[in-house]
Amino acid sequence: MSLVLILAVLAGISVSNLYYCQPLLNLICQDTGLSEFQVNLMPVFTQVGYALGLLFILPMGDLYNRRVTVLVSFLAVVLALVAVFFSRHTFTLLAASFVTGFFSVSPQVFIPFVSLYAKPEMKEQKVGIVLSGLLIGVLASRVLSGYVGHLWGWRSMYLIAAAIMSASALVILCVFPRVEPVYKGSYVSLMLSLGKLISRRALFHSVRAGLAFGSMLGLWACIAFHMKSAPFYADSDTVALLALCGVAGALTAANVGKLIPRHGHERINIIGTCLVILAWLTLWFFGDSYAGMIAGIIIIDIGMQCIQLSNQNAVMNLNPQASSRMNTIYMVIYFAGGSMGTFVCGTMWTVAGWKGTVCAGLALIIASATVSLSARKRTV
Repeated sequence: MSLVLILAVLAGISVSNLYYCQPLLNLICQDTGLSEFQVNLMPVFTQVGYALGLLFILPMGDLYNRRVTVLVSFLAVVLALVAVFFSRHTFTLLAASFVTGFFSVSPQVFIPFVSLYAKPEMKEQKVGIVLSGLLIGVLASRVLSGYVGHLWGWRSMYLIAAAIMSASALVILCVFPRVEPVYKGSYVSLMLSLGKLISRRALFHSVRAGLAFGSMLGLWACIAFHMKSAPFYADSDTVALLALCGVAGALTAANVGKLIPRHGHERINIIGTCLVILAWLTLWFFGDSYAGMIAGIIIIDIGMQCIQLSNQNAVMNLNPQASSRMNTIYMVIYFAGGSMGTFVCGTMWTVAGWKGTVCAGLALIIASATVSLSARKRTV
């Protein structure tokens, strides 16, 4: 197996830790006695932790040996997952979720590594392979946790995840190469250099992608509650099956990477935005049927892959020699948008149910489209 494929698998395993909780929210409610709003803070804290981890850990890829950074992060995640397993109180549950997110940034170390050392004509395709692994991990994690939670309870998922991450650390130790850092300076100067790398173009791509990501995560923040209600009355294993449908979207990411050089970042982003809008309209009109839910999930995941890969590649190509720091700028804003979308859609669920969630998701993706249109007007 090539190194790129191994990194794709490990990226999927690592990012899964952010999403195990989503199909389990009902089970966590029942076990802890917390309200739906309180339990929905668990994915919010995980996403916020991830965004801050991207800010403070990801730039180290340009300063320190990437293998050491990944190993330390993997081991910290193992400890955090065990802490979630033993959590009995709200504070420890949310704190452990935050730490899990903070140290689950390794996939974003892999992506600039592949981008920097791949042949120019293969760059988008290989980044697409790693991103496919990452996105399949996002969706497969929901499938796995839904079934594990249904069979053995939600806590068992976190113990299994800790064992998987321990094995992954051993794989990194064996296969990840030692690469000399490209930045010569201190950590403080490295962090200060982020400000110099921020440009209007980087912010443009990052903000519109982050709003779209918040729209998609808003769906998954509320889907367990929606499926529990009429007319479905479904358990976590049903949510797992719906997550499996989204794998079709993730599998498109590698092919999207091939299309970017031919059609350009902008056109691929437009296609993705239109697909996400179509998905939310499908969920508005047909969200009370399994066919409507399945169609909406598949469409929103395909659209999101177009948006993420086109904008992420565009940002890293702005300064290839600082790929880790450029990816930091992109991903911090991206996951800030994701945590905002999770919170907004979760809040709208408590206020207006499923229709409120759909309105919030539509508002976020329309805001993303508005950013694109305003930038286009300035260039005309």
